[in-house]
Amino acid sequence: MTVRLPDEQPGPARARLLVVVAVPAEAEAVLRGLGGTARRLPLPGGALDRVAHPSGASVDVLAGGVGPGAAAAAAATALTTLSATAGGRYDLVVSAGIAGGFAPGAPIGTTVVADAIVAADLGAETPEGFADVTELGFGTVRHTPAPATVAAVAEALRAAGVDTLATGAVLTVSTVTGSAGRAAALTARHPDAVAEAMEGFGVAEAAARHGVPAFELRTVSNPVGPRDRSAWRIGEALGALERAFAALPWPALPVLDPQTPPNARNARDPQKPKEAGRG
Repeated sequence: MTVRLPDEQPGPARARLLVVVAVPAEAEAVLRGLGGTARRLPLPGGALDRVAHPSGASVDVLAGGVGPGAAAAAAATALTTLSATAGGRYDLVVSAGIAGGFAPGAPIGTTVVADAIVAADLGAETPEGFADVTELGFGTVRHTPAPATVAAVAEALRAAGVDTLATGAVLTVSTVTGSAGRAAALTARHPDAVAEAMEGFGVAEAAARHGVPAFELRTVSNPVGPRDRSAWRIGEALGALERAFAALPWPALPVLDPQTPPNARNARDPQKPKEAGRG
């Protein structure tokens, strides 16, 4: 059965944005920030919430599940379903939610805008240490959002009074860091890292395969390192996520020409992924 998502704003002026989070609590925070009227629409294997944003943009919010695999599958399902409708296409995909922050650059409460989305544990352990799949010659571990989009998001957040803001690489991991040793190893391999989450690379990979630009926005609930649940501030991070989505200038966000996303260009030059993948 083909599920058709009905258009709310026919015509070329419509802005379509897909926001993919992991869990319903994050989706609820995003929806509160967006405002407007939301309605639930079916997807194969789930559903998403479509918001008629006050700005005129149409924003779809999808809780896709935890981890890069679930996130990639959910994002690809939404992208494929919309592309099956007459003239349907997203202009931008956003991976969003709460995250762990690397000290000292991203303490609890920080809003993080990713200038790189990195699969930090996709590779192999070797006698010489960890080698990512780019070094092994099997693909890329890094997606690079459009710098203009990153700059516009950061500027809008600052203008809205978000003073605890960090820009840098957000690492996607399949196993959350729970020790000082692993945190140190990750920062040694990725000195530009500001946060760690579990879905961004999966979302960006799905978007790239559909030729749609993507970026990642996170708010920090806990430090990356030894697990101390008593120190986590999930409610604070969800509040920051809500405020971030209230501040973003959705229709005005600049994006790359979706026909030539950066990773498509890299795919034509086998040297570029290898250079980008070195942390």
